[in-house]
Amino acid sequence: MKVYIKNKFFSIGGSSSVVDENKNPVYKVKGRIFSITKVKKIYDLQGNLLYKIRNKWFNWFVHKAYIYDANKNKIATVKDKWFNINQEYFILGYKDEIKIQGKFFSLTCKIVKNDEIVGTIRRQLLSWTDSFELDAKDEELPFLVALVIAIDNIVDKKRK
Repeated sequence: MKVYIKNKFFSIGGSSSVVDENKNPVYKVKGRIFSITKVKKIYDLQGNLLYKIRNKWFNWFVHKAYIYDANKNKIATVKDKWFNINQEYFILGYKDEIKIQGKFFSLTCKIVKNDEIVGTIRRQLLSWTDSFELDAKDEELPFLVALVIAIDNIVDKKRK
């Protein structure tokens, strides 16, 4: 399934939209208005919490974001490198081995889970805000949306 993740241009809390190819909503992503750690929550269309993403509060050189499940269990840590010239991101603590192949902020990169490509991220260039196309299997989609938002959170934190 192909979805489009786009940060809202006018959003105080940093909310995003996740829509399918026909622009139908797939998930709701809500950010907090006053949040040092850029907390974002992903909900299904029925309003059930799926994931919570937040940045590490204080970063020296390596930036991190955490992904929590609906039961408040940390299920993954996403981090970059000290000198992240190649825009590499690492996913630690998840039940499966996940890698990002390619530069996240280039035009295309692959998400590899246990040596199998499970998703492709394409950066949408003609947009005023960060916008991504994610093509993934339906069963992988919610976590991969959370992963894209976590990496985007890290990049936003580094820019500011």
